[in-house]
Amino acid sequence: MVSAPMTDSPPASPAAARPEREWPLDQHGFPIMTGAQMVTCSLEAEGVDLVFGYPGGAVIPLYDALPAANLHHVLVRFEQWAALAADGYARATGRVGVCMATSGPGATNLVTGLANAQLDSVPVVAITGQVNQSLIGRDGFQEVDIQGITLPVTKHNYLVRRLEDIAPTIKEAFYLARSGRPGPVLVDIPKNLFQAKGSFIYPAETGRRGYQPTQTPNQRQVRLAAEMIDAAKRPLIMAGHGIMLANATAEFRQFVEKSGIPIAFTLLGLGCFPEDHPLSLGMMGMHGHRETNAALNECDLLINIGARFDDRATGRLDDFAKNAKVIHIDIDPAEIGKNVYADVPVVSDAREALEQLIPLITERTRDEWTDWIATQRNVALIRALEDQPDGPEPYTIIKELAAVTNGEAIVVTDVGQHQMWTAQHYGFNYPDRWLSSGGLGTMGYGLPAAIGAKMGRPDLEVWTVVGDGGFQMSLNELATCMQEGLDVNIAVINNGFLGMVRQWQDLFHAKNYSEVQILAPDFVKLAEAYGATGIRVTKASEIRPAIERSRSIKGPVVIDFVIDPEMNVWPMVPPGGSNNEMMFEQFGDEERV
Repeated sequence: MVSAPMTDSPPASPAAARPEREWPLDQHGFPIMTGAQMVTCSLEAEGVDLVFGYPGGAVIPLYDALPAANLHHVLVRFEQWAALAADGYARATGRVGVCMATSGPGATNLVTGLANAQLDSVPVVAITGQVNQSLIGRDGFQEVDIQGITLPVTKHNYLVRRLEDIAPTIKEAFYLARSGRPGPVLVDIPKNLFQAKGSFIYPAETGRRGYQPTQTPNQRQVRLAAEMIDAAKRPLIMAGHGIMLANATAEFRQFVEKSGIPIAFTLLGLGCFPEDHPLSLGMMGMHGHRETNAALNECDLLINIGARFDDRATGRLDDFAKNAKVIHIDIDPAEIGKNVYADVPVVSDAREALEQLIPLITERTRDEWTDWIATQRNVALIRALEDQPDGPEPYTIIKELAAVTNGEAIVVTDVGQHQMWTAQHYGFNYPDRWLSSGGLGTMGYGLPAAIGAKMGRPDLEVWTVVGDGGFQMSLNELATCMQEGLDVNIAVINNGFLGMVRQWQDLFHAKNYSEVQILAPDFVKLAEAYGATGIRVTKASEIRPAIERSRSIKGPVVIDFVIDPEMNVWPMVPPGGSNNEMMFEQFGDEERV
């Protein structure tokens, strides 16, 4: 018996082993197999054991090969959720997520998920079927130019034209997805190539010589950065997702504690450093903490590590950190100088840059600076959070969730007000346990990404916090949870509105609530209809018991937290405003956020 030659790619996690397959051999001793079998063997060679997908005409031959492969296929209920489940799997595990779809609508349904992965730098490989090569360009049934469609939303994509190119293309797709700045890669394969037979030779390395991402920083730039850090009186770190993508959290902690510099987190940077550490200021930007944005306005040096100066973090660029010089460390040279001028640009993997930077900086504390930042905290907020209202308030729900789970769960959110409340109040102390759609803001993300996270990390508790709007986009994935027997806990923050849009209409459009009231089903009965457990919470006293009960139940649980319909997320930077123009809710004679 001869199997495909293997590489030194990352090992697969344990999967249900199938009997070893026997292949006929060619004259050189290589196995002869169909193109579909080449795909599955290529995935195995890359250490893949889990794929998310939905079958259809062009990929029937591929699905014919799946039962014999060492791959577990998760049947989602819509292709977009396959891409987002692969995204959640990748974020939770650090491995490449894989999704599959058929041609035409199957492929186009992946596009939003691929765009989501592209904007958030998540390694995903999508394999799509295409019509037979003889029909390409003839508007055949379910033919679309998915290569052209996904060109702007993938790191790279391919249309495979020859049988012998299947294995090298998949090898290259995984290399591109996981290396440099990670991202999604799509491989489109015509149906006739799935059915054709030939020799399978899996390459030991890729042949893309023109792609050589910079991993190691320029040493002169690192020295300049160290000198600037030591000279600064009010430095601030802007911590981004790239720190976790580079597996640099240990080095980052060493850098922070040696330099004594406080940290402002981007939305996706949460978790790269413990939020309960004295140097953690919390999230920056549109819904960031007041003291964090105040520090941005007053700092004399901003050290951006692994973030791209997104507008939700910076506010109006003309007023962003206007008193500061900027050091920008990023693996993608296209991001440096794109939005904010960098006085010292460092093109590098975050871990390698930090490893070189740490020995060059002086160990010190910055008490005067951190003491000033502490004076900017909103004491009215602290008092407000100590209130015990009769009805469940969103930040109380999030804080109870953090307390009951000891902050150790993977927390996935959908997009909207609940996303911001979770980012503000959970307190993330571990890397890769905060999953959210940042750049694209994809409603419906929460449940499918939680499925991917739970399947990738079955050892960890998984919660998804969703709104009643976003949840209704992807709640059909409850069927997938049931089919896979997943312990996924779903906290629905139910206000009867598309909450964030309503908030903008409230504050900036004279309460003209246009098409934002949303009728929802009875979420308890809905859960029960799928065979899951449903719980409703209408009082603050019921929050903790509901969370504790959910944790004790095997299988998916939906908790319907019914909150005040018109509660807003505070603070808020108005659209087009700068971070020092934050709006606050009034609480008596004091500001309340």
